[in-house]
Amino acid sequence: MGAGRLEVIAGPMFAGKSEELLRRVRRAQVAGRGVLVVSHDLDTRGGTGRVASHSGLGVASRTVRSAHDIPALLEPSTELVAVDEAQFFGDDLVEVVQRLADDGLVVVVGGLSVTFDGRPFEPLPALMALAEDVNRLTAVCGVCGRDAAYHVRVQDEPTPDALHPVAAHVGGSEAYEARCRSHRYSP
Repeated sequence: MGAGRLEVIAGPMFAGKSEELLRRVRRAQVAGRGVLVVSHDLDTRGGTGRVASHSGLGVASRTVRSAHDIPALLEPSTELVAVDEAQFFGDDLVEVVQRLADDGLVVVVGGLSVTFDGRPFEPLPALMALAEDVNRLTAVCGVCGRDAAYHVRVQDEPTPDALHPVAAHVGGSEAYEARCRSHRYSP
């Protein structure tokens, strides 16, 4: 097995994180590498057992509830592990992906670096600190069109704390909008 590494794709909603993760998965598959794609069971936007981008690109995935379930999914041919929506896995994901990379696997992790109320969203900050490669993407501000490093919840209904992901947080353009620094508190 070759040298392992951790690659992180982070940013706000609508930045293209899942598309970039899927691009890396497709390249590895074209190269004939064994690939395991993992999603969290809270995220069913693309359908159960599928990682999908907001633009409709998708690939089959294995769905788990806990980061600790990921190693059991590995096959002897697995060379790359891709984990989408890392924020749903919590801090346990850091230990798991570190171990996988230490064991010689390439681990690509995508997820939100910031909550919808503007706070750092673990485990992404910790993963970015430990990764060999970090891609920090931005979206397009829904108010002015500038680069957006944030996203806000636009639905009026109350939701649980942004730092504790639940099914009510999962959504798309009906619930969230990308925002730049200047407009992150604008209605």
